[in-house]
Amino acid sequence: QVQLEESGGGLVQAGGSLRLSCAASGVTFSRYSMGWFRQAPGKEREFVAAVGRSGGTTYYEESTKGRFTISRDNAKNTVYLEMNSLKSEDTAVYYCHSTNRNGFVSWGQGTQVTVSS
Repeated sequence: QVQLEESGGGLVQAGGSLRLSCAASGVTFSRYSMGWFRQAPGKEREFVAAVGRSGGTTYYEESTKGRFTISRDNAKNTVYLEMNSLKSEDTAVYYCHSTNRNGFVSWGQGTQVTVSS
């Protein structure tokens, strides 16, 4: 079973930056595609970014393109989300997500990101 643990959330002013990390354990990390989702108060959870198993392919939600960068280090079993030029609308709980070729999905417990305007 995949265990995912996020870290790096916090309070930041608009225009600032944060780097989220998600450490995976219990599995062969390189067999999993990884992603980030977020959920703001009163809203549904939404896709933010994803990275393929080797790190060579990335996908972004439209509003995060050019501001967020997803990457992974398979040697450290960790996926990252570098967030720059943060806006108040980026405020949410950010969740790490993993999926393998069999469709097995796991979620982390989430980390709070709050952007003050």
